[in-house]
Amino acid sequence: MRNADIINPVVFQRADPFIYLHTDGYYYMTASIPAYDAIEIRRAKEIKELESGECKIIWKKHLNGELSNLIWAPEIHYINNKWYIYFAAAPNDEIHSEHKTFNHRMFVIENSSSNPFLGEWEEKGRIKTHLESFSLDATIMKSEDKLYYIWAQKDPSIDGNSNIYISLMKTPWELEGDIELLTVPEFEWEKKGFLVNEGPGILKNDKYTFLTYSASATDENYCVGVLKLRNGDNPLLKSNWEKSIVPIFESDVDNLRFGPGHNSFTKTKDGKDIVVYHCRDYNTFDCDPLYDPNRHTCIQIIEWSERNEPILGKPLPLKREMK
Repeated sequence: MRNADIINPVVFQRADPFIYLHTDGYYYMTASIPAYDAIEIRRAKEIKELESGECKIIWKKHLNGELSNLIWAPEIHYINNKWYIYFAAAPNDEIHSEHKTFNHRMFVIENSSSNPFLGEWEEKGRIKTHLESFSLDATIMKSEDKLYYIWAQKDPSIDGNSNIYISLMKTPWELEGDIELLTVPEFEWEKKGFLVNEGPGILKNDKYTFLTYSASATDENYCVGVLKLRNGDNPLLKSNWEKSIVPIFESDVDNLRFGPGHNSFTKTKDGKDIVVYHCRDYNTFDCDPLYDPNRHTCIQIIEWSERNEPILGKPLPLKREMK
């Protein structure tokens, strides 16, 4: 696969995309759906077939309670021979009177079947952190046989909507030990519209681990920053992570590609690294951008610099339109 061969969008109207290449040769995909009311999984042998491939709603929001609104950013992971989907949900669609955020908390469901389209998905409950506040966008990092949980959360003592934290995991649904704050919105490109660090994603090579994250409001200002950790260093120490002072992925006005972000990473069948992200082709809205459905799932091949750092380049132009 080459970038010249990619036909974006891969899937229309799917935001916060996560694509995982499993040992069975299938690509599995989760994402936020426009209604924010359920969790959908897709699979196909090739990424380009994900829109037309197998698709199933495997979980629906509750009628009331903490799992009844705004189901956001599900991620599917395979851990210890079981499937897990991490996601955020809220009890309502209201804004917190003091924190000025939504009221999301983070949850996980589990499936013991070898095929996540089969078997039962069990609710393992809420993943509790050190704060009782808006929290979302969890991802998983495996390092030296340890499992880490990385997520975004509001700290009422820090200006802004969300920061990014990391913790060791006791089980795939429980945190253990100290929680470390890794990054807060501090640069101007992280504070346009809203002060946001969210949507962490993990990319590794032989020398470094990279933690990407999205910053600013979900309109054309949305962009991607990155932290870098030398492999072998303790990821629970903020001082071990080097933060880029500039974004590594942002809007391309000339090509009408706006707000690339909430990315994840996967690989081609021959081992090339792929960035998966959502993006729009316009930057004017009739509603809150959060409720505009046209953030589409896109991909592109990552290049690597001489310093072993990822080069995402610019979002690729669209090659197809919705029918």
